[in-house]
Amino acid sequence: MRTIVLGERPQILDEFIARRESLGQDTFDEIWNGEYHIAPGPSAEHGRVDDEISALLRIRARAAGLVGTGPFNLGRRNDYRVPDGGLHRGNPTGVYLSTAAVVIEVVSPDDETYAKIDFYAAHGVGELIVADPNRRTVRIWQLVDGKYDETGRSDLLDVTATELIDGIDWP
Repeated sequence: MRTIVLGERPQILDEFIARRESLGQDTFDEIWNGEYHIAPGPSAEHGRVDDEISALLRIRARAAGLVGTGPFNLGRRNDYRVPDGGLHRGNPTGVYLSTAAVVIEVVSPDDETYAKIDFYAAHGVGELIVADPNRRTVRIWQLVDGKYDETGRSDLLDVTATELIDGIDWP
């Protein structure tokens, strides 16, 4: 269900957002060009697949000199997305990161994973890995000339989508 408020934002909405923040319920909320997107926490199935992918990629990421994070804010204060995970060059710090070497997304019902792809490309994310627990699929894109090409493999991590699919203990 989408809810769009046109015009001045009502005070009750600001109070609602502040309450979500105070209770720690805003971890996955995003701001898209000034529009506030409220996202629920992930399901158990989502979390399990996210954990499986993280475990499968950890050694490969270290070998490539990449540092892993869980969910993080990619973008800037009033325009950011929250991928399920990221792999970064160097030692990322701060609340908002401008890019990542690899972004990892796990699809949930009614989420906006695929709507984020152009945003990730515009922010120079080198590779994108998307796992879908319901379909038991993994898709991998590489950034080529500012756009994503679905290659089915990660050159940075030296792994294919098929290897990840086979390595995941799917729920």
